[in-house]
Amino acid sequence: MSNGQWYPPEWPDRIRALAAGELTPVAPRRAATVLLLRDGDAGAGPEVHMLRRRTSMAFAGGAYAYPGGGVDPRDEQPVRWAGPSLETWAARLGLDGPAQAQAVVCAAVRETYEEAGVLLAGETEDSVVGDTTGEEWERDREALVARELSFADFLDRRGLVLRSDLLGAWARWITPEFEQRRYDTWFFVAVLPAGQRTRNASTEADRTVWIRPAEAAAGYDRGELTMMPPTISTLRALEPYGTTAGALAAAGEQDMTPVLAQARLEGEELVLSWPGHEEFTKVIPMGGAR
Repeated sequence: MSNGQWYPPEWPDRIRALAAGELTPVAPRRAATVLLLRDGDAGAGPEVHMLRRRTSMAFAGGAYAYPGGGVDPRDEQPVRWAGPSLETWAARLGLDGPAQAQAVVCAAVRETYEEAGVLLAGETEDSVVGDTTGEEWERDREALVARELSFADFLDRRGLVLRSDLLGAWARWITPEFEQRRYDTWFFVAVLPAGQRTRNASTEADRTVWIRPAEAAAGYDRGELTMMPPTISTLRALEPYGTTAGALAAAGEQDMTPVLAQARLEGEELVLSWPGHEEFTKVIPMGGAR
């Protein structure tokens, strides 16, 4: 592997099984992840918050990623809301209705709080909480992680509204059909609110970093940082923006067409590709990966 592209060793066998009709794809689970941004030193451009998944994780162990996770069915519960309407969000995210759109946006905000301690919510539609540290906040965060508390109830308890306007939809990737753990994941960008700070609150990560997208991408290119295709793709897409405000403003221009890997047989080789993202194409001899 010349770069840091994450590649499970069992994929060739699973691709062959799928091609032979011996593998039934599992339905992807809806998920959301957030690229938290902050402005770096003057002229250095934005930095993005990344976490490294523990090597013991069954899925993408050791890979760098962003805070995020699966949609909780309770994320569809009516929630205190600020920002674009649910109908507007449904259209932007390519979803059938307001409840689904709310669930995905809610999951993005909830998971960012659960895994990074950052909360995109405020007491009013134009304010945002400034500090989420302390014992009471931590109890609530742990109750959310344990699914003992819904995000809607959490916001109600604290008199907060979800600030959906602080998020920008950036991309959508669907795990390949031959993968055992499949996710239909929406990627969002958001700027770290003033007064808040990230921390590694995730049990799934062994370290976190603030890093410039170009620096992280260079580490991937050298094979030093392992990432899944959606992660490195979104990093590269952020590189042109000199400020967090510029990146957030550009979210509305991003293509939300789902990216789904394809595999085909060409003679004695399997060709794995992500349409529109040629850099991730892999040619796999029938004897294994290369």
